[in-house]
Parts: sequence; C-alpha cells; structure tokens
Amino acid sequence: MSIAAVHKAHGGEHDHIHPPPTTFIQKYVFSLDAKVIGIQYMVAGFLFFCISGLLAEIVRTQLLKPGGAIISPDAFNGVYSLHGSSMVWMVIIPLATGGFGNFVMPLQIGARDVAFPWLNLLSFWLFPVAAVILFSSFLFGAPDAGWTEYAPISLQGPPGTNLWCVAIFLIGISSTMTGLNFMTTILKMRAPGMTFTRMPLFVWAQLATAALNMVATVALSAAIGALFLERVFNIPFYDPARGGSPVLWQHMFWFYSHPAVYIMILPAFGIISEVLPTFARKPIFGYKMLAFSTVAIALLGFMVWAHHMFTSGMAPWLQLPFMILTMVIAVPTGVKIFSWMATLWGGVIDFAPAMLFAIGFIVVFTFGGITGIFLSAVPVDLHLHGTYFIPAHIHYVLFGGSVLGMMAGLYFWWPKITGRMMNRTIGQWHFWLTFVSFNVTFLPMHWLGIMGMARRVAVYRPEFQFWNIVATIGSYVLAASTLLLIYNMVHSFFKGAKAGPNPWHARTLEWTIDSPPPYYNYKTIPAVLKAPYEFGEPLPYIGIEHDTPFPHPGSPAPQPVHV
Repeated sequence: MSIAAVHKAHGGEHDHIHPPPTTFIQKYVFSLDAKVIGIQYMVAGFLFFCISGLLAEIVRTQLLKPGGAIISPDAFNGVYSLHGSSMVWMVIIPLATGGFGNFVMPLQIGARDVAFPWLNLLSFWLFPVAAVILFSSFLFGAPDAGWTEYAPISLQGPPGTNLWCVAIFLIGISSTMTGLNFMTTILKMRAPGMTFTRMPLFVWAQLATAALNMVATVALSAAIGALFLERVFNIPFYDPARGGSPVLWQHMFWFYSHPAVYIMILPAFGIISEVLPTFARKPIFGYKMLAFSTVAIALLGFMVWAHHMFTSGMAPWLQLPFMILTMVIAVPTGVKIFSWMATLWGGVIDFAPAMLFAIGFIVVFTFGGITGIFLSAVPVDLHLHGTYFIPAHIHYVLFGGSVLGMMAGLYFWWPKITGRMMNRTIGQWHFWLTFVSFNVTFLPMHWLGIMGMARRVAVYRPEFQFWNIVATIGSYVLAASTLLLIYNMVHSFFKGAKAGPNPWHARTLEWTIDSPPPYYNYKTIPAVLKAPYEFGEPLPYIGIEHDTPFPHPGSPAPQPVHV
C-alpha cells in the first residue's frame, strides 16, 4: 500500500479517542487529554521542585558552621532524607516522563492521544496524592535514613517512615502504569510511515524509559512493601537478628534505583537531541547510533546495580564484573556526547536559552560522568563512598543532567505549550546564573569528599568550613536564579509575543500544528516519509497543516522574537 493510501485510511476528521470536555473540571482538573495531563505534571512537579529546593537550602544553611547553624542533627536527618526522596520521585521522574512525555510524545508520533487516557488520568492523580503523603511525614517524624532508607536503620526510623513507604509505593504504581501506557502508544499509534528509524529521538528516549519503568519499578515496590510489612506487622524481611537480610534491601533497591538514574536522564538525552540540531541548523549527527545507544543504556542499566554495594561486604570476585560493566555503560553515553559535539561542529549556532541549557547540560553531565568512572573503580569507591564526593557526583548527574535538560526542554517547547514566547534576555541570564551558581555549589563538594568530609552529617570538623560556606553561598544564588524563570514564565503567559506554529523552524511533527495545539492534535493524521532532522529539505510529511520554509545548513539561524 502506498504512503498516500495509508494516509487516506488514517485520515478521519477530529476522531479523538474520547469526546471533548464540556466543563471546567473535565477540561482542567480531571482531564483525559494527554497535553493537559502533561501540563498538570509540570505545574505540580515545579511546585514540588520549589519545596525540595527549600529543604536543600535548610541543609546548606545548617552546614554554614561546623557545629550546625539552625536545626538539630535529628531534624537535619529528616530534612535531607525528604529532600532527596522528593527530588527523585516527586520532581525529576514525574517531570521527565509524565510532564514532557505526555505533552510532546503523542504530538511527535502523530497521535491524537495516548493509548489509555483513563489510565493516564489515574497515573497523574496518584502523583500529587503521594506527594502530600510524603511531605506530611514531617508531622509524625520524617524518615531519617536518607533517600535510600537502608535497612535495618529504616526499621528503627520514626513513624513518618511508614508514610514514606506508602508515598513511594504509589509513585511506583504511577510510574509502572505510565510506562505501560507510553510503550503501547509508541508501539501501536505512530503515524503511517513512521518506522522506528524515523521516530524523533525524544520518542526513542521515552520508549526506553517506559521499558525501564515497567520492569525496574517492580523491584522497588516489592522492597518497599516488605519494609512496610516489617515495620507495621513485624515480618522479618531485613532484621538480621531474626533471620532477615539487610543486604537484600540494597539489592532490590539498587536493582531499581540504578535504572532509575536512566529513567531520570534518558528523557533529558532526548530533549538535548531535539534542541541541538534545531539551534545549530544542522542534521543530528549519527541518528541511528544515538537511537540504538539509548536502548543499550537501558539494557546495561540493569547490569550495574551492585557497584553501589562495594562497601557492603560483597565478595571480591563479584566486585570485578560489576566494576567492568559500570565502565562499559559509559560507552553508549560517550557515543551520545560525541554525536552531540559533532552536531554542533560547523553549525550556525543560535544561543537561545534552550540552546544554552543544552550546551550547559553537555558540559556538566560529562563532568559528572567522568567522576562516575572514577567511582566505578573498586579501590576509589571504597575510599570515597561515605564522603561528600558522592553528593557532588549525583548532583552533577541529576541536577546538572536531568534538571538542566528539562530547563532546555521547557524553553524549547514553551511556545508550543502556551502559544507565546519567553523573554530571550531573561532566559539567558537565567542560564548563566544557574550554570555558574550550580558549579560554585557542587564543585567544592568533590574537594570536601577527597579531604575526608563525611556525607549525611549535621556537624563536621572546622577545617571543612571554608568550602561549605562557598557551597552554601552558591546554593543561595542557585535558588534565586529560579525567580528569574518564574518571572519569565508569568510575564510570557500574560504578555509574551505570539509564537506561531513554529518559531524555531524545527522539523518534528509537533511544530506543524497550531500553538498551543488543538484538543484533537491533528485534523488529519499525517504520514511520514523519512527521518525529521534533514534541514534544508522539504518537511517529510503528508497532510500537515503548516509547512513553513526551512533554512539550508549554513544559513543564518532564525531569530526568535525579542520581548
């Protein structure tokens, strides 16, 4: 069957999966529209990002003085435990998958919605309920064993630990359902002609993330369920005095939590792969290698969990294969970095805010990956595992990676989400304040770790004070930089210039329809002729609504509206 015939067969008018909403509640609260659900994820996730950031500022303020500045050691344990837990499960994972995934992915594959809209609605509403339960643990004694809640310490934790178990278990259910929904959508609902090697790279990232969510989250749910049963019903899963195994918790937790690093970072990889070619006015370099390396990362992510457990008493003969596999997983990540750099090479680069955050992502994430290679070596890990080198590494990977990547995505797709442009100059100031203050905050932590400062402590020796003061000042500026983003979003929403369908002259399907997109996404389902990143050629789609001209490689980049 020809592409035109397939296109005709799929081209019904306005045949959305479900009828359009008629009331405010249906449209904005209990919506079945993936785009609205994506925006709900973004709004809720950004709110929890601000709350988690305030908890981080309490941690940094406490460490201004060697003896502690504002709270007791017990309160400090609860604050840093909730900060880590909320940033991982209430901010980064929901934003990366539920937020950008729901809004962008169906548009990029030419679908009118996700496969299971009601399941999507349930997946979202489990998220704010879980967040309320998690933060309410402060009322009963917050969990105090860190975001990892290692047993048997967590068995002795305050009553709020039970609420932590319930909240994270609900997030696990939500993530698993989202993974099932997204995988079905991508496999079964792509536009005619969109083969796997014609999918946008962001869709590849969401497909790999969906698989990780479906498989890995089961281990976390089982581990947390067992912890809850032991705390509430005294069933000895982890208590060594009664035949339990605390190492069992570590195996089950990290079998999820190392793939969870890629659940958090793969969507950011996809965002970067969309932003770079658009603002460099060049085809993405090595499309297939970028796509297949995403799958390789997802598969290898299940094989390296025990490198978190080198200090747990693991047999030396077992440490060697996990050390080697941890080094091997850097290869597909390196493929991505080299492909991104080759995409930039020779491009006519427009340093718009989205592009600045994408370049900043490459710089910071690469540094975090290099320190990860250091930690994969058993002797180095044994020396640094309990020190501040670990928080430095994880923040370079997760904040410098996931958060900067999502900032790039926010600036990139904001015109599509709202129909309006953000202020370019304020966005550039936001990037530079964020980038500089981030490095001022977290770079000294590497040095503190090498000097021997222990992590997860409320007090420390006086010789560590100088770099703690530097890190705390940097954290204050980092928090203040978020105010620029908030101002820019509010100003844009009410007074920003109209964006039009495609202000960036990008080439993926979502830019061929109105901004913001209509309820049904596409009046006629488009057909796809080839991959989307060949600048200088006609758009590879049949049946699109807007076909704006695209500059050839080497021509000046289109300049967005200055507000």
